[in-house]
Amino acid sequence: MITIRLKDGKEKEFESAVSLADAAKAISNSLGKNALVAKVNGELTDLRDPIVDGAEVEFFTKEDPEGLFTLRHTASHVMAQAIQHLFPGVKFAIGPAIDDGFYYDLDSDHVFSQEDFAAIEKEMSKIAKENIPLVKKVLPRDEALQYFKDKGQDYKVILIEDLPEEETISLYEQGDFTDLCAGPHLKSTGKVKTFKLMTVAGAYWRGDSKNKMLQRIYATAFFSKEDLDHYLFVRAEAEKRDHRKLGKQLDLFSFHEEGPGFPFFHPKGMILRNKLMDYERELFKEFGYVEIMTPVILSKKLWLQSGHWDHYKENMYFTQIDDEDYAIKPMNCPGGILFFKTQQRSYRDLPMRVGEFGLVHRHELKGALHGLFRVRCFTQDDAHIFMTQEQMKDEVIKCMAMYQKMYGVFGLEYHVELSTRPENSMGSDELWEISTNALREAIETAGVPYQINEGDGAFYGPKLDFHVQDSLGRTWQCGTIQMDMQLPERFDVNYIGEDGEKHRAVMLHRAGYGSLERFIGILIEHYAGAFPTWIAPVQAKIIPVTDKNLEYAKSVAAAMSESDIRVEVEEANETLGYKIRKAQMEKVPYMIIVGDQEMKSHTISVRSRKNGDLGSQSLPMFVANLIREIKEREN
Repeated sequence: MITIRLKDGKEKEFESAVSLADAAKAISNSLGKNALVAKVNGELTDLRDPIVDGAEVEFFTKEDPEGLFTLRHTASHVMAQAIQHLFPGVKFAIGPAIDDGFYYDLDSDHVFSQEDFAAIEKEMSKIAKENIPLVKKVLPRDEALQYFKDKGQDYKVILIEDLPEEETISLYEQGDFTDLCAGPHLKSTGKVKTFKLMTVAGAYWRGDSKNKMLQRIYATAFFSKEDLDHYLFVRAEAEKRDHRKLGKQLDLFSFHEEGPGFPFFHPKGMILRNKLMDYERELFKEFGYVEIMTPVILSKKLWLQSGHWDHYKENMYFTQIDDEDYAIKPMNCPGGILFFKTQQRSYRDLPMRVGEFGLVHRHELKGALHGLFRVRCFTQDDAHIFMTQEQMKDEVIKCMAMYQKMYGVFGLEYHVELSTRPENSMGSDELWEISTNALREAIETAGVPYQINEGDGAFYGPKLDFHVQDSLGRTWQCGTIQMDMQLPERFDVNYIGEDGEKHRAVMLHRAGYGSLERFIGILIEHYAGAFPTWIAPVQAKIIPVTDKNLEYAKSVAAAMSESDIRVEVEEANETLGYKIRKAQMEKVPYMIIVGDQEMKSHTISVRSRKNGDLGSQSLPMFVANLIREIKEREN
């Protein structure tokens, strides 16, 4: 008898090693009909594969991300088969499913362009309608090598040669197309009905610029046309909201070839940046933080002691001072520890919550740089909480409460992942277990749903990662809460306990925005540049109808500035329509139009970005309402 254990804990027995597909049918008709792929002991596995005695098995349908992944993986094979039909002689490299679709890397004399997409999609539809079965075959190494050599598929030969000798080599055959692939796949091509080819780009073989440049065709696939249409809408909307374009249009920041990956913040960008920092400083006060600032450059000795030199060196920048090696800090934590150790701390001082807006530098490859989302220097809204082991759980719960406020003011929902010990880590199993359990107990006590992200913790400790969801439904990893019992060991971070003896402190690393630069990029796209009034660089634009109304416009601006409202006067000698369109392009929350009638009645005419024409108002009333809106941080 062969026994498998299902996700709900129930066990199912079989007389022989039937396929996972047959196992699904035996469990229930519905599951047998709808299951597309399974996880066996945590590994995504093809339904064609046999069950394994004692294995934990979970089945997935088209409603699950794993089901969509499998559809897209099969769609990549359908696209490759279509290309083989239309462009004989193409050499295929790799064609994986990715987060938002799939791609295939190709070596071909034909230069692919979007003009080819319609023909490829038409051929893909034909292949889907034929509902060709995908047949999995396992071949001996020599036989698989010879097969692809005979086909002239050089990249497949290289891939097989690089596999370990004991590796199982599987091929998937669909009609006249056969590909080297570990799977998993759908049973046939029939479900690959809704897809779209997106772009074509260059990609070096294996990502190495020393290798040949291949052509990469990106595409996507869904189970329904509605899902595809929504994806295309979000993609088009995201292009309009691209923070790099809006950052230039709104005069927030810039990049220069004299400093690739190093952002320049302009005056309006600094207002936005400072408002975010001011808000977090209010949270610092509410949740009991002090604020410090530590140096950007520190000695090699410090980074050796912290472990960064051994575990993070490839991401660091270096210099020499007085013939000694120094590094530009990639993280703020060692500096925070040096601050803590300037005095002998007592248990009465703990927990000590130490915040810092620390500028860090981390090396990124030039090709990976992407606006404010991927830079080489950024400011972390960092904090380090020094505490006793007994305080670990409560401090994590307080951090989560702080994040709930922080993200809520921007209308950002979020989900949380518990990231566990990675392979490249330091410290004992015992300390890792204590740290991981503290995070798990805290998040469960707080009643916050979470997922496990195996092996994605920091090298010094497990962490909770907070993924915020923007107005387009996209998720971004922002906040983190990292439990660290390793650095306190390395730096002998201690406190005097109630018993008068020294005890080892625990250190918690937390950052809410994560990176100020990245968070600003997220907000630009979340709001499409139309920021809430409280963080808008310009809160009101005063527009005189003609030049003879300019002095009155300036007096209105002066009165508003006295109430700390950020205001600009449009002084361009242009038509009223032009001035209004310009203010709309600048996405200011309020336009105040003043002409002869307003001058005569000492009033203003107000237009709201959100609600349109608000009509004539007295200036004091408008200012009072605007101050209330700013104070309440209306989103």
